[in-house]
Amino acid sequence: MSTVNKGNEFKSAAERYAEVGVDVEAALAAAAALPLSLHCWQGDDVGGFERAGAALDGGGIQVTGNFPGKARTVEELRGDIDEVRSLVPGALRLSLHAIYGEFGGKKVDRNALEPAHFAGWMAWAGERKLPLDFNGTLFSHPLAASGWTLCHPDPAVRAFWVEHVVRSRRVAAAMGAAQGSPCVNNTWIPDGSKDKTAARGAYRARLADSLDRIYAEKLPAGLVEDAVEGKLFGIGAEYFTAGSHDFYLGYAATRRLFLTMDMGHFHPTESVADKLSAVLPFVPGVLLHLSRPVRWDSDHVLITGDELAEVAGEVVRSKALDRVRLGLDYFDASINRIGAWAIGARAARKAFLKAFLEPEALLGEAEASRDGFARLALFEEAQTLPWGAVWDELCERTGAPNDRAFTAAVASYAASTLARRG
Repeated sequence: MSTVNKGNEFKSAAERYAEVGVDVEAALAAAAALPLSLHCWQGDDVGGFERAGAALDGGGIQVTGNFPGKARTVEELRGDIDEVRSLVPGALRLSLHAIYGEFGGKKVDRNALEPAHFAGWMAWAGERKLPLDFNGTLFSHPLAASGWTLCHPDPAVRAFWVEHVVRSRRVAAAMGAAQGSPCVNNTWIPDGSKDKTAARGAYRARLADSLDRIYAEKLPAGLVEDAVEGKLFGIGAEYFTAGSHDFYLGYAATRRLFLTMDMGHFHPTESVADKLSAVLPFVPGVLLHLSRPVRWDSDHVLITGDELAEVAGEVVRSKALDRVRLGLDYFDASINRIGAWAIGARAARKAFLKAFLEPEALLGEAEASRDGFARLALFEEAQTLPWGAVWDELCERTGAPNDRAFTAAVASYAASTLARRG
């Protein structure tokens, strides 16, 4: 399509949106400015760099597939991240797991983590004006092989993992100081039981005690936003998951922490969009992990769909953008990793663009007048408004490929870079 025709298509779309009271320029600006935190672990199947050839090893999660071209070194992963950034319009951050430090070929156990192990990442991200977020890694380790970390019956094992998360928070604080804005530090544990347990209360009491010891250290204000993440269950923890949503909701509310809600960590009939307004009155903020559940599995590549649209719409309608942080969390090694990474990030941006394009004023009038029919009709009309032309304009303005050019861009990088990795 010619540039002239594209311009006419966008102009026509803007006029159509104006008919329902939507300022397309304002929506474009809001969507472009909204920070999405890319997850580094899609690029190497959650292997990290603690040792050469490291791979995900249990702990309630797994990666499916062995598509050629995964990142094997920090340099390759950073190159892949730069490529993904070029494919995704709008503001981005980058979320690192603790296993992605640069350890200089030395064995550094997780209870010895230091900000220096991430100095290279901070320098690299600073050059790109790419703020960093962080996660402790409480899986793929001999002391997590039993399925218990912060809940472990052995005080020495618990102490090891407490120290790991304490040090992870200090790394996050160093990142926050370096970038001049808070680093979101998320904590998720795999702890649970495959079958019936007689000790739910004891495990959760130990978890609460471990967390209290972790968060007893007060870090300088404005450097870290601490979040705790629950889950319905994990692999090997089908019967009992200590860090459930209910547990962490109570903990986050009473300890004034961010609550992490991953879209794939709930029963298929539960709605994260509905939960958002239910929990925000009681916690400082929410970290949303945007992913796609398929049956019981939580981490499929994000695509544009009803669940994602509902979550994005609720965030925007609730005027909660200042208290909601957006992160991506999925990993698929069965298809081109760069394409999977970018599809998901683009889908998230699309969902929020579409949410910013809703006819907010007319919906508010229908709501206020209790006109349920008009409200429903407006929601339906919004589905067929020409938001695709606005998306193309966002891509054009930010230098990202539109959907038609996206596949070719991924294929070009695969041929020029990924194919060399074997």
